[in-house]
Amino acid sequence: MTAVLPTEITDPVNARILAVSEDRIAGFLEDPFAEIARLAELPAATVHERIRAMLEAKTIRRVRQTLMATNLAPGALIAWNVPAVKLDAAFEYMAKEDPFSGHVVIRSTDAETTGSVYRLWTTLKVPVGFSMRKHADLLARTVGAEGYRIMPAKRLFALGVGHVRRKGMEPGARTDEPGRVLDTTIVQLSPLDWRVLVPLKRELAPDEIGPEPWRARAAEAGVSYQEFLRVAQSLAARGVIGRFSTFLEHVKPSSAGTRVTRYNALFHWRVPPGREIEAGKEVGRHHILTHAYWREGGDEFAHVNIMAVAHGTEKGSVLAHKAAIDEHLDEAGIPVLYTNVFWGGRSEIKPSEIAPTEYEAWCRRIGIDPATMRAEPGEASESAA
Repeated sequence: MTAVLPTEITDPVNARILAVSEDRIAGFLEDPFAEIARLAELPAATVHERIRAMLEAKTIRRVRQTLMATNLAPGALIAWNVPAVKLDAAFEYMAKEDPFSGHVVIRSTDAETTGSVYRLWTTLKVPVGFSMRKHADLLARTVGAEGYRIMPAKRLFALGVGHVRRKGMEPGARTDEPGRVLDTTIVQLSPLDWRVLVPLKRELAPDEIGPEPWRARAAEAGVSYQEFLRVAQSLAARGVIGRFSTFLEHVKPSSAGTRVTRYNALFHWRVPPGREIEAGKEVGRHHILTHAYWREGGDEFAHVNIMAVAHGTEKGSVLAHKAAIDEHLDEAGIPVLYTNVFWGGRSEIKPSEIAPTEYEAWCRRIGIDPATMRAEPGEASESAA
């Protein structure tokens, strides 16, 4: 009889693997599972079988090579003002029918504040050459949104997941050095780059969890294995490859009722204009944050300009982390002119499609001429509607 492998994140071996595999495998590797095994100090065969079992049990929701999508397609965080009676239907459409909307979250505030009417929040990537404004207008008409705010990331200061290794983290835990500043310049890719990138970024099936996970993907791309590796390494050198990651089902409970996190908070701060990068670097020091950005909230959100995301199992602990960051900003001499917290409720997390050919195909499927969705010369995406 074959032994049943543990699939819960609380299992000690699984926890060792996940503490590495969530967000510590940076860039592109020919054998990412071997590196996970090395860092977790476990046999590669154990890593293969445990990740495969957790994926089949849906403890892990996907295993994939991530991309720095902000460098591959224009993207933004979008807040939608959708009437309450249409909110659930709008969520369903964004989550299931729009391949270019990634994180789809219904959010709320503890009290009625600036921006409270914006309950639906999504990330949106529109492939190069197409218009974010036109796409957002189409989505707004489709779901009945009364308004929306497009908030591109001007800079990134933190980008990672690591829910397992963040458990029990003390408020205020941070690096000795300021956070990194990542820009969002779009990198132009060749047809060969896209041929490799499209299969590279697709999530792995359970039977692909093992040595040489990219060999079949090279055949799919129609290139030799060595050419596939060469192009992937070139993409990494150009800064468009993120990390190899196992993504946990961190909102919905596992089959045994275990939750990775319970509270998802989007923090807002307004700092004086001109100090955004300085503030972002100080916010980005804090280990609890999975994301930190410079985004402009405009009138709709009291002109906040620094945003960050934190997760936790207790609301009080999430607020304690927020208070520690506020205190650190004060100690660093950076005034906080306004702050707020938007709490995440119902959510669906999926990678945004970024391939121009896929956008054209999607337009045709829904009966739209792709040419009508092209960006206008000099079109900007940073505004409200």
